[in-house]
Amino acid sequence: MARFVLWGTYCDNALEKRAPFREEHLAGLKQQQEAGTLITLGPTEGSTHVFGIYEAESREQVEALLHNDVYWRQGIWTRLEVHPWIQAF
Repeated sequence: MARFVLWGTYCDNALEKRAPFREEHLAGLKQQQEAGTLITLGPTEGSTHVFGIYEAESREQVEALLHNDVYWRQGIWTRLEVHPWIQAF
């Protein structure tokens, strides 16, 4: 298993626009966490960017999870980058 860092952006007025989709989003994150794939994920202060750490077999696996998330499908997340990460400490 490898670790990956997620960095992305939110749409304008994300806090308002995400409201109808938040429960579905959180339920999906909980499933990922219980499966051991999601280590942590959350917005920056001001909800302009999203940051996360995943443990998965491949970058493609992480990207598939992200692209199936309701926040991506509904345009709440506007850009997502996934990078392999080497945890030094």
